[in-house]
Amino acid sequence: VQLVETGGGMVQPGGSLRLSCTASGFTFRFYAMSWVRQAPGKGPEWVSAINSDGGATSYADSVKGQFTISRDDAKNTLYLQMNSLKPEDTARYYCARPQTELRTPTPRIRGQGTQVTVAS
Repeated sequence: VQLVETGGGMVQPGGSLRLSCTASGFTFRFYAMSWVRQAPGKGPEWVSAINSDGGATSYADSVKGQFTISRDDAKNTLYLQMNSLKPEDTARYYCARPQTELRTPTPRIRGQGTQVTVAS
């Protein structure tokens, strides 16, 4: 199993980024997927999840209405569209394949992460 995140970077407050996660080593379309993040000096935080057919999504209260999770099974890719970014969204973002609890902040299977920094 391999998950590779891209799309992070530095952005000003109010800006947008789209994170991508390319999956390999397993049949992507069979699995629910999630995003988690970890800010400097803080514990991991579950951000969002999507079920295997993309028909159901869920979000942490802290990002609801601001972030959108989606997937493209033809490309084995998971996305996280992040709008109206705030400094408190600064964190390393990880793509994950949760095994039991979709909202776990500590999934066993996750990528190496991509850094998002929101600063003026």
